Amino acid sequence: MKRILLAIASVFTLFISHAQITTDKVINTLKERITLSGYAQAGYTYDDLKESTNTFDVKRIIFMAHGQITKEWSCYFMYNFNSGGNLLEVYTDYQFLPGLTARLGQFKTMYAMENQMSPSEIELINCGSQATNYLAGVDNSDKLYGSSTGRDMGFMIFGDLFQKRLSYNLAVMNGQGINIKDKNDNKDLVGYITFNPAKIISVTGSFIKGKGCAVETSDINPDIKKDQSYTRNRWSLGSVLKTKPLNLRAEYLAGKDGNVKSEGFYATTNYHACKNFDIILSYDYLNKNKDMDYKQQNYVAGIQYWFYPKCRLQAQYTYCDNKKVKTATEFKRRFKCVSKPPIN
Repeated sequence: MKRILLAIASVFTLFISHAQITTDKVINTLKERITLSGYAQAGYTYDDLKESTNTFDVKRIIFMAHGQITKEWSCYFMYNFNSGGNLLEVYTDYQFLPGLTARLGQFKTMYAMENQMSPSEIELINCGSQATNYLAGVDNSDKLYGSSTGRDMGFMIFGDLFQKRLSYNLAVMNGQGINIKDKNDNKDLVGYITFNPAKIISVTGSFIKGKGCAVETSDINPDIKKDQSYTRNRWSLGSVLKTKPLNLRAEYLAGKDGNVKSEGFYATTNYHACKNFDIILSYDYLNKNKDMDYKQQNYVAGIQYWFYPKCRLQAQYTYCDNKKVKTATEFKRRFKCVSKPPIN
């Protein structure tokens, strides 16, 4: 009887040891293949416009997971826990060649330089220029497109060529935004190319050519109704200069929704004044409707202090100079007043 008990105990011990080894292997494999990260941003805003703002707020709470399934195959997940939660990105990549990788899922639309940057990197507290937020569909300033956080669903190929002197991205996207099915049969063609002639400078161009389906109506473009398909085209050209004391980023953006043309420009500089201390200056221009002359210019000045790696405190002041026509009806009245009869 004692021998039987000893045999059972030995087998049980071996089973536990084997299970422990297997568990350790799984844990080590997960550690090697899965990377978890995240960040949060909070602040205080005071705005002295008619509808004044005086509030503390949490801007975003981001969780990210990257999985390296094989050497060529990986996956990525990003979620924002703020404001009820929102799935931002979920996609998979497969590298066929050193200069050719394919991506399928929900990810950043490859339009405009600022749209490719993380809010943890952008110098401005409001995360980007008016032009980027409006034309890339980052916030809800473009009522026709809605708030898509500058992301969409689709398929993309990308890579680096000529020793990373040239980077390219070419995608076919729904053109409808995130977490929603396409509302028409058309797809957007999106392109993004970067040329790096030297280590300190790069030049980037991008475009979107497609058709959207309006999620709401807009006073900027009253001819397009809700749920109506409309031509939605975008293009941009910009450059980045990076030196040890100074970073400068500038970009011109333009768009056309139906018959309405819009344009914008920004220039943002980050001067490293001393250790862990930066001075931020930015100029920002957007004209949502060139016929209406519906434009606004922002002048930003601020400072930021890096008190720990990847942790910073920011303080910025924005002066807004706007020239806006409140409604399409007002625009029509103004246009009628200044128009003159033809000279025969």
